[in-house]
Amino acid sequence: MSDANPDAGLPIVYWRRMCGFCARLMGALDEAGIEVEYRDIWEDPGAAAFVRSVNDGAETVPTVVLPDGRAVTNPPPEALIAHLTAA
Repeated sequence: MSDANPDAGLPIVYWRRMCGFCARLMGALDEAGIEVEYRDIWEDPGAAAFVRSVNDGAETVPTVVLPDGRAVTNPPPEALIAHLTAA
């Protein structure tokens, strides 16, 4: 996962405009007060390439890289928040 940034310790959310699933996830993360890094796949060719690399060539978003480096695609907001806030 060369495009991930596990050293920062923040989840990375790959997204694009006009994506309802992205808006829902981003709103839930914001409401929960979870700090994340956002990368727009329409503005960042490297981000788009990374998303394709973990989604069998598809630009499926939201794709989230967890602090441990694992990538998950279109996670349910509640489950992602629970995972990120678990102590």
